[in-house]
Amino acid sequence: MRNFKTYLTNHYKALLVCFFVPIVIMIAIYASIGIYPGSSKTVLASDAFSQFSNFYASFRNVMTGKQNIFYSFFAGLGLNYYALISYYLGGLFTPLVLFFNNTHMPDALYVITLLKIGCAAVAFYIYANKTFKISRFFQIAASISYSLMAFTIAQSELIMWLDTFIYLPLIILGINRLITLHRPLLLFISYFLLFITNYYFGYMVGIFSVLYFIVSVATSWRKNKACIRSYIITSLLAGLSSMFMILPMYCDLKNNGETINAINSLKTEATHFWDIIIKNMVGVYDTTQYGSIPFIYIGVLPFILAIFYFACPHIKRAKKIGFAAIGLFLIASFYVEPLNLAWHGGHSPNMFLFRFSFLFSFLIMMLACYALEQLNRQTMPRFVTCGAISLVLFTLAMFCHPKTMYTYVHTSNYILTLVFLVAYIAMFVYYQFSGIAWKKIALIFSCLMCLEIGANSYFMVEGILQDWNYPDRTLYTQPRPDIKKLVDKSNAASKGTLYRLENLNPISTNDSFNFGYAGISLFSSVRNRNMSQVIDQLGFRAQGTALNARYVNNTLLMDSLFGVRYNISTLPVRKDGFTRIAHANNYYLYENKYALPLGVKTTANLAHIQWYDNDNLSCQQNLVNALANTHEQFFQFITPTITETSNTNITTSGNETTFSQQKKEGSQTIHYQVTIPKNSQAYLSLFPADFNTIGSTSASVIVNGFGNKEEVSICGQYYNLGNYEQQTTIDITLTLQDEQQVSLVTPKVVILNTNAYQTAMNALLKNKIDFQQHGRHITAKTTATKAQTVFTTIPYDKGWSLSIDGKKQKITPFRHGFIAFELPKGTHDITLSFLPQGFIVGLVISISALMIFIFYDIYLNKNRRS
Repeated sequence: MRNFKTYLTNHYKALLVCFFVPIVIMIAIYASIGIYPGSSKTVLASDAFSQFSNFYASFRNVMTGKQNIFYSFFAGLGLNYYALISYYLGGLFTPLVLFFNNTHMPDALYVITLLKIGCAAVAFYIYANKTFKISRFFQIAASISYSLMAFTIAQSELIMWLDTFIYLPLIILGINRLITLHRPLLLFISYFLLFITNYYFGYMVGIFSVLYFIVSVATSWRKNKACIRSYIITSLLAGLSSMFMILPMYCDLKNNGETINAINSLKTEATHFWDIIIKNMVGVYDTTQYGSIPFIYIGVLPFILAIFYFACPHIKRAKKIGFAAIGLFLIASFYVEPLNLAWHGGHSPNMFLFRFSFLFSFLIMMLACYALEQLNRQTMPRFVTCGAISLVLFTLAMFCHPKTMYTYVHTSNYILTLVFLVAYIAMFVYYQFSGIAWKKIALIFSCLMCLEIGANSYFMVEGILQDWNYPDRTLYTQPRPDIKKLVDKSNAASKGTLYRLENLNPISTNDSFNFGYAGISLFSSVRNRNMSQVIDQLGFRAQGTALNARYVNNTLLMDSLFGVRYNISTLPVRKDGFTRIAHANNYYLYENKYALPLGVKTTANLAHIQWYDNDNLSCQQNLVNALANTHEQFFQFITPTITETSNTNITTSGNETTFSQQKKEGSQTIHYQVTIPKNSQAYLSLFPADFNTIGSTSASVIVNGFGNKEEVSICGQYYNLGNYEQQTTIDITLTLQDEQQVSLVTPKVVILNTNAYQTAMNALLKNKIDFQQHGRHITAKTTATKAQTVFTTIPYDKGWSLSIDGKKQKITPFRHGFIAFELPKGTHDITLSFLPQGFIVGLVISISALMIFIFYDIYLNKNRRS
């Protein structure tokens, strides 16, 4: 503690500069595009709008007691919330959301983003100050450049990754201290905090730090080999101490995670020869969507110095070879697909590619700082030569690549890079011949480096603005009061019984997190994939890896079976049994009188229900008939007549119809006419013939002035045409946008017989089970006149446990996706409890490992003193 106070006394000015300068730079850059606390524009670009703003709002709900930390019904029918925390919400900064209400969550993300960037600079300064014998001005400049490296700013909307850049330099410093001083505490703490913050980036940093340790030990084997045991013990105990977070996450990934991607090519997509040079120019932003190349820029001077490192005569050859090997391995990983996949845990990223590329930037800065130690008047000619080599490389990359490549690189990027490069070389040459004090030259260089990294950060933010856009605050805040009022109304009307609600005009896919209602839609990397496969087969679109699961455009049958008791909408909800019960300005709340609660009793043998992978209506019909013990024919199909078209050519082959634009500009419009039988709920079925070629096509279906517009590839296929009590002929207007050619399974009108639907729902309502939620427990009291099976629409997870009348019972999940169990005859108290699988074991391991490390550290301290 005394050493810590002394360090703060000696370095507080430098630490404050490191903390505030990058923050001030980012405040100025954000302000230049109209972003500041309370501004009309927000930092909620890309996933920040639909994911992080809602996830952070939900964490605030946890902190204020409105939601349980282990499980949430407020997403995707129900979700292991603890697993969501381990990927999206870990870290020391997340609790700061407590100081912002959910309406001001954009400002919370703005503040936390700046704080993380500032703390990254502080962490690197501590590392640099304890590691490199260079001017304090250079230590500060290097720290600011590190915190504002291209990867950080270009992917700043992914706020969960930013903590990593705080712990990375501390981990490397911890390794150095363990090797030289035999002190493992800093390494243990840094590893521990990283692992519990974000296991995904912790995995990447773990690989890099092991490589760094191997090089550090191997290059001074006799001197450093004794620390191998201590490193293994410290790393192992840090990993074990984080098991209270890691083990439940591992269990969730094992049960619900991504499969390993097949390797289809040796070379990574979109990478080319000059990538490394191009992406070290100032202000080069391509995209963070698909087809990008790595973000590795951390400054022109560090780039030159990293080259100079290998030309320094007084640096051991073994160290040069070791760090060159790490650098070449990282570069190879950019180009070789198996290595690229290995860094990502075997799974190809969904956009935001080359997520490990920040490690290359760190390596460049580390080598640059080591090289600065060797920079003096004697080695200056070698540095100037390296600068000339850099100049040649940038020039060749700029003018020798094919014109079809690197279209995002402009002359201004090259000129700006050239200006800073020449300025750095000129200043060093001036130092060589002028006799100016090194302290003054270091100050000038530090200012130049801050100016350069600030310019690059501006270009990164401008790139995000063009690539993703920073959305307007009103998109997030304006509908909130009305939606919140109707959600509160629905909660009051439900009287504690678990039902579901869906907004047909949501702010984003994950609104249910934010407002605290039980929904179906979910956009998250953490999801229950077994459940998603089942609901996809029942018509809720959760296609492929189920990154997106959508409620919209399914049938009324599934509304009621899955307990969707309420809809919020700005337009009339034309569904059988839905009645408007409240409104708030332009939003209306509708109640579904046929909605089931989350459980029903049945005599059906769930294992014998006939199931089809590619026929969701048959799956719906068979499941409902089995549960209700009915034999209804719910659906029939009618082919609509095309009456008029605009800007489209229509060709039909077999069961597939292709719509092609006649003119490249404008949408395609097709008018249909069809006669709907009485007592019918009608839908227009739009299903892609091939999901791989559908692109971003959006479809608008209008009947009598009402309708909805959705993206065909990610939303359900049944576009509601309305409820008809009498036979009615209707005109349908289908508008296809955003793609020149669209191939669909030939559109049909699907008719749901509402008489059959009501019969089945009334039968199910007689056997309903009303569940109530109490934290991580849900309870119900029910009577069975004979032995029955309970079917629920609660997603099955191995963390669930069941007790009936206080005795543990077995859960027999329906198709591995939903909880089901046997219920004996009689009146029973049912309790379902959720605790993430592996949590208790992980907690015991964590406490044990922490205690072992404490004793181990005490043992090492005694040995050092003796």
